Amino acid sequence: MLARFLIGTVAVLLFLLESEFSRFSPLQFGEATYYLIPRFLILYLIFLAIYYSRKKAMIYGVIFGLCFDVFYINIIGLYTVLYPAICYVAAWCVKRIHPHLVFSMFLALFLMIIFELLVYEFFYMLQFTTMAFQPFLVSRLVPTTIGNLLFLIMLAWAFKYCISARVFQRAQ
Repeated sequence: MLARFLIGTVAVLLFLLESEFSRFSPLQFGEATYYLIPRFLILYLIFLAIYYSRKKAMIYGVIFGLCFDVFYINIIGLYTVLYPAICYVAAWCVKRIHPHLVFSMFLALFLMIIFELLVYEFFYMLQFTTMAFQPFLVSRLVPTTIGNLLFLIMLAWAFKYCISARVFQRAQ
């Protein structure tokens, strides 16, 4: 019974934790400022698409993307479209290559980088940001990638286990 609600509960928890961890950003080191953007939910949705169901991951992506759009950026549609699209790409890639945990981690990290670049380009086109690409790369993308890689190293196995427990429960 617990496994039935586990996937949704973890997704809600990660959605809420992203805003808590974003309070630690920006980081100051000397005169340099680094922005660390937690992307826990999209990483979890990618694992959901890889190990559970592409369709469920895309549904969760639409729901949480809409929530993210409404609560954080006030542009309805950006995350609502990008979350399910990233989940679809993750599931498509795994159809071609075995979903080993290490490969899944690197795929999730790569797709998170693509996600960050798409969000940056969208905001740059709409002139919500005036940051040039080089400063974006150094002060935001690299720290975000490193921070989310550490998050994945700590919790990728737990994600896989949580999702596998739900798959096992559903099979019985």
